Amino acid sequence: MNQLEQRLREALTGEGACLKTMEPMARHTTFRIGGPALWYAAPADEEELRKLLAICRTEKLEPRILGNGSDLLVSDQGCDGLVISMTENFSFGAVEGTRLRAGAGLLLPKAASMALREGLSGLEFASGIPGTVGGAAVMNAGAYGSEMKDVMVSMRVMDRDGRVFVLSGGEMGFGYRRSCVAQMGYIVLEAEFELKNDEPAEIKKRMEELSLRRREKQPLEYPSAGSTFKRPQGHFAGKLIQDAGFRGYRVGDAQVSEKHCGFVINRGGATAAQVMELCRQIQEKILEKDGVQLELEVKLWGRFPEDNEGET
Repeated sequence: MNQLEQRLREALTGEGACLKTMEPMARHTTFRIGGPALWYAAPADEEELRKLLAICRTEKLEPRILGNGSDLLVSDQGCDGLVISMTENFSFGAVEGTRLRAGAGLLLPKAASMALREGLSGLEFASGIPGTVGGAAVMNAGAYGSEMKDVMVSMRVMDRDGRVFVLSGGEMGFGYRRSCVAQMGYIVLEAEFELKNDEPAEIKKRMEELSLRRREKQPLEYPSAGSTFKRPQGHFAGKLIQDAGFRGYRVGDAQVSEKHCGFVINRGGATAAQVMELCRQIQEKILEKDGVQLELEVKLWGRFPEDNEGET
């Protein structure tokens, strides 16, 4: 055991904590693509997270914060640094009155189900989003006309020096698919939602209606990272891609979904290189045809032609 591994293991002593080396990231992304992480850690609590960040500072390791990996593409060669998973031990949830407090690693469908059980409305839109509360806070996740900024009233975050802050209101810096978290280098620890009382039967009905719409319009039967490109101003990415003739277009096992052209899917054996080549061809064609520069919504970890790294 080398000195770095010893330090990491000594920092991870709590129940549920773990450290893995050369962990395949395909196991931890909804794309089911990605080479190995040099180091993969799941801290048991905030204190262990703080210790890991201190080690990263002294060892000059890049900390990569991982939720459910639902908007993430990892290079076929994997990624260096330390991947810190928040899903194993930061997945709590609690309700008090109309407030729902949720750990960063809690999956959004579970948070929505918790709200449903308590007769609280406001998270129905999130019931089908395969991300975590932390990831949703980072990118102001949304669907069907609603976003995190509509219901999230505060978040506890830790900076890379281990200091903890509570952000609320405008301090969270919400915008289209962004918040202040990535810009400031914060790590989301938990978030609080303000919801409204409603009949559980009515909440469930709305959730089922949204679920049906998703199944009809999104390629949920294949691994993907959700919407591949951000919505360009004045356009819809899926419509531009469809009109450019890319419906069903493939590069290896990476394919533009025939059901929804805004999704690139993994038909079973896609590589990160194939996904990136497909995206490159789409971007090149759309820029030539429509004069629109499509920007990836999917975050990239590892070695790619262009960097778009961030928390997910």
